[in-house]
Amino acid sequence: MEMNKDQQQADEQRVTDRIGSTGEITSDVSQEELEELLKKVDKESTFRKLAGFDHWLVFWIAVAFSCFHVYTAMFGMLPAQMQRSVHLSFAFALVFLLYPLTTKRAHNKLRWYNYLFAAFTVYVGSYMTINYTRIMEAGGDYSQMDYIVGTVGVLLTLEAARRVVGLPIVIIASTFLLYSYFGAYFPGFLAHRGYSIQRIVSHMYFTTEGILGIPLGVSATFIFLFILFGAFLEKTGIGKLFIDIADSIAGWAAGGPAKVAVITSALEGTVSGSSVANTVGSGSFTIPMMKKLGYRPEFAGAVEAAASTGGQIMPPIMGAAAFLIAEFTNTPYIEIAKAAAIPACLYFFGIFIEVHFEAKRCGLKGMSRDQLPKFMEVLLKRGHLFVPLVAIIYVLVEGYTPTFAALVGLGLSIVAGMITKATRMSPWAIITALQAGARGAVGVAMACATAGIIVGVVTLTGIGLKMANGLVDIAGGNLFFTLFFTMITSLILGMGVPTTANYVITSTIAAPAIIMLGVPILAAHLFVFYFGIVADITPPVALAAYAGSGIAKSDPFWTGVTATKLAIGAFIVPYIFVFNPAMVLIGTTPLLLMMNLITACGGMLGVGVAMIGYGLTDMKWWERIWFAAGGLLLIDPGLVTDLIGLIMLGLGFLHQWRKNRRRTISVGQAC
Repeated sequence: MEMNKDQQQADEQRVTDRIGSTGEITSDVSQEELEELLKKVDKESTFRKLAGFDHWLVFWIAVAFSCFHVYTAMFGMLPAQMQRSVHLSFAFALVFLLYPLTTKRAHNKLRWYNYLFAAFTVYVGSYMTINYTRIMEAGGDYSQMDYIVGTVGVLLTLEAARRVVGLPIVIIASTFLLYSYFGAYFPGFLAHRGYSIQRIVSHMYFTTEGILGIPLGVSATFIFLFILFGAFLEKTGIGKLFIDIADSIAGWAAGGPAKVAVITSALEGTVSGSSVANTVGSGSFTIPMMKKLGYRPEFAGAVEAAASTGGQIMPPIMGAAAFLIAEFTNTPYIEIAKAAAIPACLYFFGIFIEVHFEAKRCGLKGMSRDQLPKFMEVLLKRGHLFVPLVAIIYVLVEGYTPTFAALVGLGLSIVAGMITKATRMSPWAIITALQAGARGAVGVAMACATAGIIVGVVTLTGIGLKMANGLVDIAGGNLFFTLFFTMITSLILGMGVPTTANYVITSTIAAPAIIMLGVPILAAHLFVFYFGIVADITPPVALAAYAGSGIAKSDPFWTGVTATKLAIGAFIVPYIFVFNPAMVLIGTTPLLLMMNLITACGGMLGVGVAMIGYGLTDMKWWERIWFAAGGLLLIDPGLVTDLIGLIMLGLGFLHQWRKNRRRTISVGQAC
């Protein structure tokens, strides 16, 4: 298609608007606006802005939190309950000092009672560590003081989660606790004999089945260190490197800024693993760029939200729940990362396809190549910052633990940064990174502790197996319907529950139902993991999409709808690897894997153009159905379905080509 001169000049002017006088990418969203936006969509961002003594107290507590984990990772972990107890006590201190009882009357100065209460929570959190030997030797014969502290510990966990994570997870955990007590009053298969408050408290607070269970254990080992690793990488300026690399690769192409957003978010997902943080971090630059190029505000916000959400499924460092998958399935983390690689690539490929054809439909050009950074120049100047990421992959592949891999990454991030002055971290920058890492881990720690309550009730009452059997019965033993009900459950939970807790709930209740129907355990857990993540962009409560809409100044609901459409791959890919486990490297060969990957990409192409309604020219409704059907047939494994799908797509594109030849397309039509 040829573009007329006036349209070309207009596009070039829009592109020039995103470049500052210094040649740097500029953002039209202020830091204050971003902070206010985060407070609206991310409970963890509602902390106090402390100053003076208050600030430095919290600062050094956070540094000590990080130093504790680095020390135990290097010289040996404490016994499980002691390690987790200290982890919990640090998290309690930071939560009750940083997060007010209510945001309506929040003030940025601590009172004497804040210090007193924080000290009390530290005592409760570390009670297991202080009394470890006695409690271990008690054999369940706990003292009255133990029960009192345990009860307070459970209540403090719920309150801390309310302050930093949000009310929904507290409601769910509280419902589970009530179920464990009033079990005898529940109908049908849900009924159980019920447990005393003492039994519930001791199970929740003094064993490794409850608050101090696997979720908090993973937070106290792998997750904390990888969050800390991400904080160190950010201090070296790797975020700017990601943007420059994405710009050099795709900034010149049709709809370049949107493609830059996809690539940048995929790269940042290897470090952050947070949908909202990724959306706000890279979206503050990419969303204004997309709007200035000509994308609709809803589409611009949706692209960033959908791409940023995919960061949690992008190896080598995925969302926090990926480390829980390794523990729950007893699978080495590197196997989780390898299994997730192809589905993650398909997810981003699907978004990339839709971004490309939206740009073609709207006649949107990219930037001039001479305004973009050169790929080799970027690599030569700052490519050394990739060394820690490459090292982590190598260490994991060699069979070392994630803890050791994170330590290697931490050390190399400092060493790699020293190579050039621009990326070098000063001693104070290192201390600041220690503080930032600890602050970033607080929300995950409390989500994991609260999720431990849910796991504790499941193990105490046996509700997990009962719910799995009930789910299979409701679905009539049909795998597809069981998967569908599981998907709906995950999406509903995701309306207010963090991905970590969402995964814990669905993996203990829904995943067993899928496994009962013959699905490999890893594929079943990845299925619930995916839908726990995609809840961040699925209306009505789509936190990542709302963050994107806040930057784009668009309608939040329709931004979420558009993001869901862009992320259609996230709704299809999990079904693919359940019905075809070869996609997650289960029972496959290189040749079979390559064939499946090619046909799956072709299928994503068909579904992508159907979602946008444009291939070589505009599509009518029946053409969109035709392409979607052909794409789904290609995604479904099998020689017959692949052949039919290829024929349908071939005929569809042939029809589009002939239609394009017969009429003149209006370039730059209203989008």
